[in-house]
Formats: sequence, structure tokens, C-alpha cells
Amino acid sequence: MPVKLVAPQAASLLPVSGVKLGYAEAHMRKAQRKDVLVMTLAEGSAVSGVFTQNQFCAAPVLLCKSHLAQSAQAKQGIRALLVNTGCANAGTGEQGMQAAQQTCVALADLLGLDAQQVLPFSTGVILEPLPVDKVLQGLPTAIANLSEDNWLNAAEAIMTTDIVAKASSRRLLLDGKPITITGMSKGSGMIHPNMATMLGYIATDAVVSQAALDAIIHYAVNKSFNCITVDGDTSTNDSLILMASQQAGNVEITENSPHFSVLRDALTEVAVELAQAIVRDGEGATKFMTVQVEGGQDAVECRKVAYAIAHSPLIKTAFFASDPNLGRILAAIGYAGVDQLDVSKLKLYLGDVLVAENGGRASAYREEQGAAVMQEAEILVRVDLARGAASCTVWTCDFSYDYVRINADYRS
Repeated sequence: MPVKLVAPQAASLLPVSGVKLGYAEAHMRKAQRKDVLVMTLAEGSAVSGVFTQNQFCAAPVLLCKSHLAQSAQAKQGIRALLVNTGCANAGTGEQGMQAAQQTCVALADLLGLDAQQVLPFSTGVILEPLPVDKVLQGLPTAIANLSEDNWLNAAEAIMTTDIVAKASSRRLLLDGKPITITGMSKGSGMIHPNMATMLGYIATDAVVSQAALDAIIHYAVNKSFNCITVDGDTSTNDSLILMASQQAGNVEITENSPHFSVLRDALTEVAVELAQAIVRDGEGATKFMTVQVEGGQDAVECRKVAYAIAHSPLIKTAFFASDPNLGRILAAIGYAGVDQLDVSKLKLYLGDVLVAENGGRASAYREEQGAAVMQEAEILVRVDLARGAASCTVWTCDFSYDYVRINADYRS
């Protein structure tokens, strides 16, 4: 089961004025599952996106990038998003591009838009053709139930191996105007984002310039989705979209506005919550682990150490077993690729327990202390490199028997 994660209540997810969501059961892969989602945006909305750095990226990712560029050049703006689960439409070549384009054209025709005003997204099995007919059959139903208060249904419609729907809201005041932020994400396995997550959508009704929105998404993603890993695999379909419907009535927020950092930080809080939810729902996860590396010369070497720990199957399986075989962490630190690391100065903590110092086991450390910490569902691993002021934090989970079972049976 997910680690201290429960599905949100529909009433807790605040509608965002100018953003409507509708869903359908199109039998993309399994019966009686919400698997097609349509989102529509008010005219004049600003949209920003970041996408997977996987070189084998999916057809919808390529088309999203193209449509964002085209709509900006034509000054038309993005007006709709289309998401399907069950098939990633990745590794599908020109056929996949044509299929993604066909779904955009179909939705655009139904909504009275140009195809380039639609962003397509797919998630599911790679190397299989997109069942376009099923997507198209689901569109009328999804459009018919478009509503601003459909966030929970939408979060359920984008799930694949997720056990729990992931969504969150915030409300704040800017210029005396109430500002709403609501977002959702999906992801459970194949999680090691590089500029995005599996799928994530965050919307606000704030009036925000395009440049400010672009700056916010890059800031937020580097403090959230780019700080998580379940298994070290970067998906072909990772996408994160930030939308501003411009309906709140506040003075437009630019990068130089006094309220810029307030909105940025609130959006980042939602992104962090959604990113951590993905790790808590990691396939078969039983432990949620925070890996904190400090005392580095720069953030790059801190991230090297943090990800070496977070990716290690030996460390992740030890945490699943609550086995304080903590020499595995020292080994990961050692092979992380930090030049001229003085291991005699390094300190390793498990929770508040000092485990290693002076190049070896701390004299006061007892294995029962480590075992007690590892029994907890949430665990902090802290490393002090003692060579500078830089730091970073990465969130990960353990590997259980269920991780193997889920991925062995994924196509069944």
C-alpha cells in the first residue's frame, strides 16, 4: 500500500475558474476504467510545459512541443489538453505521430479549435500502436461532462499502475484577490524524471505573464519532480504542464512583480506535494525515504551522492527488510563520482543516529539503533560531505517483492 498517502476528497480539490475537465471510459486497455481525459482552458490562458529528456520520447511529447511553439507564434494560445492511459504511443514512429495528430484534430473539431491549440498526452505500454478509434469514441462523453469541479475524476482518469489518485489545492490572496491553485499527477513506476514527471498538470486562475509562468515551472520542477526517483528509469512520456487561466482579476504578475515569489512558492508547494505522492505510491513501496546531502562543494556533487543512494537496489531492498546493512550506503557514496572526496571527514546519519564518521563506523553506533529507525515508514538518510556549503534533497522509496510482481505482470 502507498506510504502514508490517501486519495484526496473531491471537495478538497478547488475548482480553477476557466479550467474544465471531462473524462470517459473508452476501454483503452481495461474495462470500467476512466482512461480518457479532456481539459479545456479559457481563451487567453497561458500555458508552459517541460518534458522528458529521454531521446526515445513519445509521439505526443514531440507534438506537444510543436503545438506549444506553433500556438505561441500564431498567438492563438493552447485551449485544450487530451490525455489517454493504457498506451504510451512511444516507440511508434511516424504511425504514432499521425495517430497523435489525428486525436488532436478530432478534439479540435469538436471544440471549434485549431488542432495546434490541443496538447496530446499518452501513458501506458511502450511500443504499441495507439488505438485511435477508442480515443475518438471517448471524446463526446468527456466533452459532455466537462466541469470545473471534476479534478478528482480527472486524477483518476490519468492513473496507470497508481493505487491512489494524486491531487492537491491551495488558495492565497494577491492584491486582495483570491487565487486558486489545483494540480494533479500520476506516476508509480518508471520514475526518474529529468525536467518533468510521468504526467502532471497544475492550474491557477492567477493573471500571470507567459515569461513569469515559464520561470515558475522551471523553478518548481527543479525543487519537486526533478528530486524524486522510484527506480531510476526516465519515462519516454514525462510531461508537466502549468496553466494560468487569467481569471482571478489580480494585477498581472511578471518576474519583477512583488507577488511573483509568493505565487511561485505556492505553486512549488503543490508540485512538491504531487511529486512526493508519486514516490509514496511507488510500485510496491513500503518506505518513504528522504535522502539529504549537505556540505558539498556544489549542488551537482550533492545530487550525485543523493541519487547514488536513492537508486541503489541493494540499499532499497535493505530498507524494505528493515535491515541496517548500512555499509551499502557508504559504498554508494564512494562510487557516486565525487572527485577527491575525503571519506575521513564524511558523516552518515540515519534519522538522528550517527552511523559513520572518521572513515568508518561511529564508535557509539549500535545496530539496534539503525534497526529501530528502519522500522519506521518514513526515514531520513543524511550525509554530510564536509567540503562546502551546498546541499540537496531527493525523495525515494524501497523495493519490495511487489515491485517485481507489478512490473513482471504489467502487460497481463
